[in-house]
Amino acid sequence: MSINEIQDEIIEEFSGFDDWMDKYQLLIDLGNDLEPLDEKYKTEQNLIDGCQSRVWLQADYINKESGDRSQESGVISFRAESDALIVKGIVSLLIRVLSGHTPQEILDADLYFIEEIGLKEHLSPTRSNGLVAMVKQMRVYALAFSTKQ
Repeated sequence: MSINEIQDEIIEEFSGFDDWMDKYQLLIDLGNDLEPLDEKYKTEQNLIDGCQSRVWLQADYINKESGDRSQESGVISFRAESDALIVKGIVSLLIRVLSGHTPQEILDADLYFIEEIGLKEHLSPTRSNGLVAMVKQMRVYALAFSTKQ
């Protein structure tokens, strides 16, 4: 599934709710469904700067052989955890959208779902800054992995 198809799916899920309290509950539920991050990844190095709550983000580059055996393409697998419920839900959405894609796809992605579901306007300024910091960190990983290809 492409990044845009996943974003469209998320927009569809959120469009079922009119009330932002219900949307916050959906975010909390998504965060609760996020697989716990292994303790070995909860390091200072994986903490995202700019988030008021603690958010750890682990990125791994996974080589996938393409049909043409002369070249390999890889995707990035993201895992994360946060000590704040809504932030955990937000990072789970970002993982859902970006994990499993190539570094270039991540760098080229226009994350329009954030605006479409109204997330930007319904977050406090500190959470909004945290969201920007999470996206930035995921793109930094993508950039780093793209230079290694």
